[in-house]
Amino acid sequence: MQVKLGDFVRFVDENIEGYVTRIIDKDMIGVTDTNDFEIPVMATKVTLVHGDMPEASEMVHNRSQAVVPAAEFITEGVYLGLVSDQHSQVIAHFHFVNETSYQFLLSLTTEKGDRFKGEFAGIVPPHSAVKIFSANMGDIQLWPKFILEALYFTPANVAPKDPLLYKEQIKGKDLSVAKTEIALLKQKGWLIRLDTPAPVLDAQKLKESFFK
Repeated sequence: MQVKLGDFVRFVDENIEGYVTRIIDKDMIGVTDTNDFEIPVMATKVTLVHGDMPEASEMVHNRSQAVVPAAEFITEGVYLGLVSDQHSQVIAHFHFVNETSYQFLLSLTTEKGDRFKGEFAGIVPPHSAVKIFSANMGDIQLWPKFILEALYFTPANVAPKDPLLYKEQIKGKDLSVAKTEIALLKQKGWLIRLDTPAPVLDAQKLKESFFK
């Protein structure tokens, strides 16, 4: 059982209750009792008090996300992927394509005129794609504006990134380029980059600039 700071727990072998006030290491925690005395104890020797159990969805998400070593962690590669329906070419499906090692908390709201509509809210795991919207290709001039917000999350030892915000209306010119293979969707389509790639430094030009 995983506990976190602020959890209210009870000792298994003693009549003591208190709040988790310190995570000492992966095995030991500090529990402060009603006398404000912090007691170090093995995490396996306490149990969450009924009523303070984490929600089932929280438990599932925490367990499902494996910690990726920092050396293998992919920090870039977030796209809006647009593909045609496999059974009808006039239907367009929009996907949030996550090629990174981050997990995202994602929401999509559409805006058309003065009307707003929540279209999608959910978790997007690392290295996955999730369908968030569908539209008719023939009505591209009538497609609504997308308001897409995404929070980066990872339990790994990686510096946090600012939330991602995309507020655009896709137009015909955005789809005037050739389709590309979208590996996570196993299909060709259009990719719109949502995150900003890190600048690539030209070592030779950098070296030359010091001697000008």
